[in-house]
Amino acid sequence: MCNLYTERLSAAEVAAHFGVDVPDIVATNAPSTVHPGAPGMVVRVENGRRILQSMGWGFPLKLASMKPGSKPKAVNNIADLRKPMWVGLARKPQWRCLIPLTAWAEPAGIKGSKTRIWLSLKDRPIFAWGGLWRDSAEWGPVYSGAMTDANEVAATVHNRMPVLLHEDEYDRWLHGSFDELIAFQDRVFPSGLIEIEPTDEPWLGWPSGAKPATLL
Repeated sequence: MCNLYTERLSAAEVAAHFGVDVPDIVATNAPSTVHPGAPGMVVRVENGRRILQSMGWGFPLKLASMKPGSKPKAVNNIADLRKPMWVGLARKPQWRCLIPLTAWAEPAGIKGSKTRIWLSLKDRPIFAWGGLWRDSAEWGPVYSGAMTDANEVAATVHNRMPVLLHEDEYDRWLHGSFDELIAFQDRVFPSGLIEIEPTDEPWLGWPSGAKPATLL
């Protein structure tokens, strides 16, 4: 699952790519490297127009087995849009969003010394990950990204990958039918578009505010 990604373009550049009117930008505190529980930028529709907004990455989830007063887990990945936690939101376009990113990372190596492998799209400085958002009582506006089976290239790193969208598919994710969203999650994204970059960057060393991530 995806627990780390980057968005290294300016808010104005993101707005231009996603057709957001610059005066409507309200993203103010999203870092370029995003961890579970930290803020990230999303594109959503409000009053018929696309806006760019900063939200927390991960829906808060409190399990019955958790002790009273425990902090919720951040559910930052959506395994199946048909599950009860997600289907009600996924059927309503107002709760859908696009997650701008330039690359996502997966861990590689042995336990205790894992490093980051970055995956991106060839010749695309920015692209979109299909997601859902909502207002939460615990953390305010939050979002989570849909996951799918990895294609042949991405599977050399992990068996799952984000639901990636081509530019001409953005409107279908935001406004299309529920069946169209399921089709995006069930398809295999083209392997030839994926680029992989191994690094020596340590996998850990996340900010203290990052919350444990969960796939649901």
